Amino acid sequence: MALILAGVCASGICTPVLAADGAYPSDPASLASGLELAEIHCATCHAVTKTDTSAKADAPAFRDLSSRYPLENLEESLAEGIVTAHENMPEVAFEPGDIDVFLGYLSSIQAN
Repeated sequence: MALILAGVCASGICTPVLAADGAYPSDPASLASGLELAEIHCATCHAVTKTDTSAKADAPAFRDLSSRYPLENLEESLAEGIVTAHENMPEVAFEPGDIDVFLGYLSSIQAN
């Protein structure tokens, strides 16, 4: 189901829906697209759902990211390309339209 929703959004039929308070998109299609982005770019190392385990012990689970720092602090890094000091993490840069969708998904799975 998530892949179907993501495919529909990727085709341009739907667009992310921002909440009235300006928060990240939280509609089902946007969340499915955000999960798909996490699975494509991040799941090799990180836990990307509420219940999975990170494949690499030093890769933080995405459900715990907000306990480390505010998620909105990731906006610029996602746009310019996340670069880390450890050798196995590839540089990842998101398309402008994907950043809010990805952060909406991350917001939806936070443990706290």
